[in-house]
This record gives sequence, C-alpha cells and structure tokens, in this order.
Amino acid sequence: MNIYLLIIIVSLAGSCLLGIYSRQLNRKALSPKLPDEFSETFDADEYRKSQDYTKAGIDFENISGSITTIITIMFIIFGGFNAVDLWARGFGYGQISTGLIFYAGLAVLSDILSLPFSLYHTFIIEENFGFNKTTLKTFFIDKVKGYLIGAIIGGAILSGILLFFNVAGSLAWLWCWIFTVLVTLGIQYIAPTWILPLFNKFTPLEEGELRNKIEKFAAANGFELSGIFMIDGSKRSTKANAYFTGFGKKKRIALFDTLIQSLSADELVAVLAHEIGHSKLGHIRKMMLISIINTGAVFLLMSFFLGNKELFAAFGMQHISVHAGLIFFALLYTPVSIVLSIFSNVRSRKHEFEADAFAAKTTGKPEALVSALKKLSVSNLSNLTPHPFYVWLEYSHPPVLKRINALRNL
Repeated sequence: MNIYLLIIIVSLAGSCLLGIYSRQLNRKALSPKLPDEFSETFDADEYRKSQDYTKAGIDFENISGSITTIITIMFIIFGGFNAVDLWARGFGYGQISTGLIFYAGLAVLSDILSLPFSLYHTFIIEENFGFNKTTLKTFFIDKVKGYLIGAIIGGAILSGILLFFNVAGSLAWLWCWIFTVLVTLGIQYIAPTWILPLFNKFTPLEEGELRNKIEKFAAANGFELSGIFMIDGSKRSTKANAYFTGFGKKKRIALFDTLIQSLSADELVAVLAHEIGHSKLGHIRKMMLISIINTGAVFLLMSFFLGNKELFAAFGMQHISVHAGLIFFALLYTPVSIVLSIFSNVRSRKHEFEADAFAAKTTGKPEALVSALKKLSVSNLSNLTPHPFYVWLEYSHPPVLKRINALRNL
C-alpha cells in the first residue's frame, strides 16, 4: 500500500476517533451536582438544560465528524480528487485558472457535504435550546457573502501562491510566505471597516455611563481606540460576546447587543479589560509572530512535496500539479497540525489567565469579572465540569471554574 495514502487515512481516521473518545470522556464528566460556586447563579432547570445542550453538541459532533471523515476517505480512495482535477482541466485554461477552478469545485463539494449539518445545528439544536435567531434568509445571505469574500480574498491568495510555485523555482516557498503574510496583515487592517460590517451592523455606542467608563479605562491604560461599537448579534443568536479588532489606529471595540443587555457597566468594563489585556500583555503580537513563523515553515515543508510522484499516486492522480499538491500536503500534514493545535491551546489558556489577572488588577474589581463570567456561563449554557483531557485537546480558554478560582487567588 502507498505509504502516503496509509499515513493520510490513518491520520484522518485517528483524528476522528480521538475526537469521539475525548467527547465521550467529556460526557461522562458531566456532574449532576451543581458546583457550589454557581449555586446562586444557575437554577436546577438551567443547569440541567446546560448539560442537555452539551450532550446534544457531543452527539452532533460525533455523527457529523464520523460521516465527514468516512466520505473524505472514500473520496480519496475512489479517485475523487483526480475526477475534479480532470474536470478543471477540461476548461482548457492555464495553470492558475485551472487551479482556481479545481479549488472552487472542491469548495462546492465540501459545502454540499456540510450544508445539512450546518442547517441542523442552527435550526434544530440552537433553536431547541433557545439560541437561534437566524432566519433561513439570513443564513443563506451570509453564505452568499461568504462565497463572494472567499472568492475575492481566497482567490487572490491562491493565485499568488500558485504563481510563485509555478515560476519562482527553489525560493517559491519564501515568496509565498512573504506574500501570504502581507495579504493577511492587510486583511486584518481593513476587516473592521470593510469586511465585518457586511455581516453585522456596527452602531457607535451611545453616550452614557458605559461609554464613559470604557473610555476612561482605555485612556488610563494607554489603549488608543478608533471607536466603540454595538453590533446586532441578536440578529443571529442570543449568545453574548465582545471583541476588539484591527491594529494600530484601527483598533475598535465591538460589543454584542446581547452582552450589553446581560451585564452591568462594571461587568462590561471588566470583560473589555480582559480583551485589552491581551493587547497590552503582547499576546496578540506573540500569536501573530508564531503564526507567521508557522506559515513559513509550512510553505518550506510543502515545497518538498509538491512534485512528489508517490504522494500524487496515493490519490490516483493522472497529472502532477501545484494546485493539487497544496491540498495533498495539507492532508499529509494532519498529524502535525493536531499536535500544533494542542500546543496552541495550552499557550492560549495561559494567555487567558494572564488577561483575567490584568483585568482584575487594572479595574480593581475582580468580582466584576467573576460575576460576568458566571452570567455568560448561564446565558451560553456552558459546561461547568469539562473533562481535563477534552480541555487539554480542545479548549482555547480555561474552564470557567478555574478562571474564577484563579481570580479569587489573586
């Protein structure tokens, strides 16, 4: 058996089985006893509902993940990539255009596969637990917008990568790296102004206590803002969130309207202090630097496999091409990607603890952040007792009880 085919199939199947195993451990870790810390926050019915929501999510991920993995493996074994490649070549265009058609075909097939799962998750699971506010019209309009943005931005990036790998010789990986990093940074710069408003309405936060407190906190901590906005998150879900986007003079804070309705002014300032902490503590710069280095390493490794005949034979390909090689390397890279994601999650959880500590110290009100975390756990039906292995494997944030204990121990 082709060694590359074996590695890819074992990686895909192993990743799926690992996910099922960790989620089943997470199910078993659900405790019928409400943690004492939440005795005044969760009532019995809400706590039971949060556990039912976790179980529904586990069952959904197990089924959707298994079906997707099986179909992907069958697609590989029965020459699906070769069929799409021959279809793309049938248009008779050049290498770059053929590559883009190839990716478009795969994207359509992938979306056809994922669409039933997306619809079920949004309109059955999220609907049953009172989260969904998305209409079918909004759902499909979002998809069309996603297609257009993906075609423009994704098409530009892929065109550049295909061009460099086809004409730049041994240093193609370096040019691809530089090009991708520059485009990515450019997108982050324009996203707050040009991309995100395509999906949500950004309304400047009105004058009042909340805006005054946020501006006062940001100024006291040397955090320059280009604006504070409320976004219509309730258009799609009752879940609450907050974030800031952009960098340099384009930094802006975004508050979901659902979050503003759920938390007090002091709690909201504490949540935003946490987000600002990520910037002030250098977490964003560190993560960006690591991402840039990782991107370069991936392009360098990729350059050694793009013309590998055995790798293309594993997929039953009649032609060797850069555009197909990129996909095949990504599949071959699966085990490495899993390991790197685990390390990334470990680092991210550490950053979350540090940002919590920053918020507690700079606001002088750690209990405001504790209270906010509790309210968000209730409104989002969070799992209060996740299994440690599942946390290690999947969580980018520490479990809420650990965050609260850490805040109390400051």
